[in-house]
Amino acid sequence: MKLKLPKGKIYEISNLVIQMAIATYRFNEAGPEFKFRNDRRGEQHYYLLQQLLARYYLERLSFDMGEIPFIDWDKPLETGYFPSLVYPNGIPFPSRPNFAPLSTIKRNWGQSWMWKSKMGYSQMLVKDYERRISDAVDSGFVLNKNGNMVDLYTPEGFDMLGNLVECNPDSPNPRFIGPIEIFAKLLVGYATVPLDKYHVAPSALEHYETASRDPAFYMILKRITLIFQRYKSHLPPYTQKELSFPGVKIEDIQIDKLVTYFDKFESDVTNLVRLTPDEIKKDNVVIKVRQDRLNHKPFSYKIQVSSKADQDASVRVLLGPKHDEYFRELNIQENRMNFIELDNFKVTLKTGSNVIERKDSDSYWFTPDKTSLRDIMRKLTDSLQGAAADIDASEAFYGFPNRLKLPIGRPEGFEFQLLVCLNPYKSPTIQTSQQPPTYYFGRVGTGFNYVDNYAFGFPLDRIMEDDSLNVPNCMFKDVTIYHTEDINSSASGDNKV
Repeated sequence: MKLKLPKGKIYEISNLVIQMAIATYRFNEAGPEFKFRNDRRGEQHYYLLQQLLARYYLERLSFDMGEIPFIDWDKPLETGYFPSLVYPNGIPFPSRPNFAPLSTIKRNWGQSWMWKSKMGYSQMLVKDYERRISDAVDSGFVLNKNGNMVDLYTPEGFDMLGNLVECNPDSPNPRFIGPIEIFAKLLVGYATVPLDKYHVAPSALEHYETASRDPAFYMILKRITLIFQRYKSHLPPYTQKELSFPGVKIEDIQIDKLVTYFDKFESDVTNLVRLTPDEIKKDNVVIKVRQDRLNHKPFSYKIQVSSKADQDASVRVLLGPKHDEYFRELNIQENRMNFIELDNFKVTLKTGSNVIERKDSDSYWFTPDKTSLRDIMRKLTDSLQGAAADIDASEAFYGFPNRLKLPIGRPEGFEFQLLVCLNPYKSPTIQTSQQPPTYYFGRVGTGFNYVDNYAFGFPLDRIMEDDSLNVPNCMFKDVTIYHTEDINSSASGDNKV
């Protein structure tokens, strides 16, 4: 049964994956100055794109939409986009018609052919940068700023590739390989090339806050992610020895019933209107908007593990599709890029039987809703007048929204699969000496935003020697996600599966 949403619900599939930590590492901030080298910045950039794509794909499956379309720079883009957004000065956001030509001639809109605006030559630049990155990946080296060859296939090579693709200051040669993602958004966004700085009207793709509304956003990310996978394809497949954990076996996995629903959420938008000095002083004007947002019922899970020795382990919990849009069951080799990471943590195993219990809110990768700016300002104002300012400095300021952790599923249930893997713990090599006390200013640059020294996405980031994960330290479990209209209804049934 195809899911049908009730009328009046403000809900778009493309908005589900909005507002992850894209702005945490601004591409123009230098690594040495902000100590980003501890954070595997380039590799994280890739993993962010891959996880966004996987999460979006899981949502599409619930609506029988299937694969994210592939974009071709040389052909008209079939998918149009009409954002229905307006800038504060009254200028509407640019729209893109169906079957929009992406050629440089069309993008210049009859203006001067001179090199006064790279924006008009986005197609040429995107194709040039993509070709140069692909050549570097296949040849195994890249020329740095001094013209020297730098080997890409080293332990730090993949992180270097991420810096190249993002074109941040840590890139070996940002002049030769420019910001392909930025120019791809300029090309596909279809904003008119401005005559001067006073006639700029960026498209929705050019703003972090609105980019994920446009379906073409995910097409761009898919094409860029394929560059990284091209690199991974040149690496040797994972062997059974690399995937196994001698003496450790997962005996069973138990998980609560997975239920999603829409909740009413009120956003404070008072800052969007002009207030008089008297209104600001009295603080008696509050404007809120109410919106239906996808959420899920809290759940927990237990992992029963047997171990032949006392040892530390890295635990990864991933969620992926069981079937494609045609209900064909895919093996893990074909399906590995469609899994999202639900949790990753360190655990100490004791000899014999172990029970690992986790809540969905325990994952560092997912964050709850943040304290509103208005509430923070009120607390700061009160503190200036002598009152105690109760501000939670442990509140993470970036991450994937916890309420969007699960895809929507269907009323009758939609089948996915859970993958749990335990591997020997490998301590990170470039983290700072201790866990920072707060997240606001301590987390970025410390290296504490990852748990171990495995590659991001392990063990699904590379192909496997025997096309399977048939090792005792990994286990798949079928899970069903239900969508309900009434979270308080008894229709959700038993809470254990």
